[in-house]
Order: sequence, then structure tokens, then C-alpha cells
Amino acid sequence: MGTPTEIFQRYTYSSAMRRDAVAVAEMFTPDGVLETPLAPAGGAFPPVMAGRDAIRAGLAAYYARTAGTERPVDLERSRFVVHATADPDVFVVEIDPVFVDGGTLPMVKIFRMRGGLIASLRDYFHPDYAV
Repeated sequence: MGTPTEIFQRYTYSSAMRRDAVAVAEMFTPDGVLETPLAPAGGAFPPVMAGRDAIRAGLAAYYARTAGTERPVDLERSRFVVHATADPDVFVVEIDPVFVDGGTLPMVKIFRMRGGLIASLRDYFHPDYAV
């Protein structure tokens, strides 16, 4: 299972650093949902992916479409804060990544866990900058 910080770090490593759709999908329950409420329908990043297969396929397609456009992150200057909630299965993460080129992409992620896996993740970020 892991602590909220460990889960968030594993998710970030698998998704943003390695861009490994299989590893990300395996962190979800079989019926898990990855939502990106600010992503427009038909945009580069899917607004809703429901179920491991859809998460795996949706992320793999996104990673393939955006290959070579990644922006390296300056880990020394980037910050995140994990917030516990009254519900032990829910935590919120504020992320302020700083890219090597100086740009930033502030984000908020809301994780809902079930049995040590992500049942729901709402990922709030500006989709135009999600590469």
C-alpha cells in the first residue's frame, strides 16, 4: 500500500518521469478512474479514462503522441505538499514543478484509494502544458 507520499511519488515516477502507461494503470483498481476535469474533449490528454485497460490505452496513446516534447523537470526547485483529509482513503497533493527551461505547471491531484490501489484520481492541471 504505502503512505500517501509514497503513492504520489510512485505515481509521478511512473507517469511523468518514465511515461509508463502499464505501470500507471497497475496502480489503479480494475474499475479505477483517472479524470482530468480541465482537459477538453478531443484534446491531447483524455478527460476521463475508466478502468485499467482504458487508462493503459489512453496514456499509451498520449505518451506516443507527445514523445519528444517532454520538458525536463528541475527536481531541486520543484515542490509538492501532501494533505491528509478526514477520510483516510483520500489525500490531496499540491504540486509545483519547475521545468529546466524555467516554466511551471501548478497542479492539484485528489487521490481516492481502495485496498492500496487508486480507485479515483482527479488531476487538475492546464492541459495545454501537459507534455
